[in-house]
Amino acid sequence: MPTALITGATSGIGHEFAVQLAARGHDLVVVARNTERLEQVAQRLRDVQGVEVEVLTADLSDREALQRVADRVADEGRPVDVVVNNAGYGLKKRFVDNDLSVEEAHFDVHARATLVLSHSAARAMRGRDRGTIVNVSSVASFLATGTYSAAKSYVTVFTEGLAGELRGTGVQATAVCPGWVTTEFQERAEIGSPGPKFMWLETERVVRQALDDAGRGRVVSVPSAQYKAAVGVLRFVPRSLVRRDMRSFSLSRLFRPGRPARTT
Repeated sequence: MPTALITGATSGIGHEFAVQLAARGHDLVVVARNTERLEQVAQRLRDVQGVEVEVLTADLSDREALQRVADRVADEGRPVDVVVNNAGYGLKKRFVDNDLSVEEAHFDVHARATLVLSHSAARAMRGRDRGTIVNVSSVASFLATGTYSAAKSYVTVFTEGLAGELRGTGVQATAVCPGWVTTEFQERAEIGSPGPKFMWLETERVVRQALDDAGRGRVVSVPSAQYKAAVGVLRFVPRSLVRRDMRSFSLSRLFRPGRPARTT
């Protein structure tokens, strides 16, 4: 059976990737910070899906922990056929109000971890002439909404460049750019649900289309017609207008006082 490694696999989009990849016949390596939650998720997947599930605890903002995950991806004795870089989280405060260490950890999880794990995956997969790298980005990558948007912009453009380098090797790289997705993230971080209801997507739909698009060789996957239309418009809107319309928006507007934002 092929093997898929998913970061941030205990909840939300990452968990749905684990469920759907298992249903498609993949054994799994699930990665997250919380060992107890990982073990619970792994056991459910073994019981329901009948697949092998390996647990790998790692905080991807920690370079030594990240390297352990990269080494697992590169292990030719236990090849990984699909890598899903999904782990991520939002920040309540604006950039200038945050401690630099908080922003650095945020960047490391979103951007550096994607860079490191994609590098390990691409090298290993290229040697086998097959493999898939799925990097979970966001529609925010086409906007200008602080460091989350900037990090996701890096993920999208990086993946586009990687896909170009891998063309003809049998290895596919796809950036997935969902908009608002209904996940456990909102409840655990006490986040509101801005915008109209029809703009909120279910994880099952997002992941199904992401995997289908990756299978078709699509480099940028934008799940749902409404977000495809939004991204199409954003590609032609002058950046000065994007900055002007986004300057009053930040994740801090979505949070209620209470729990921290980090969930992966």
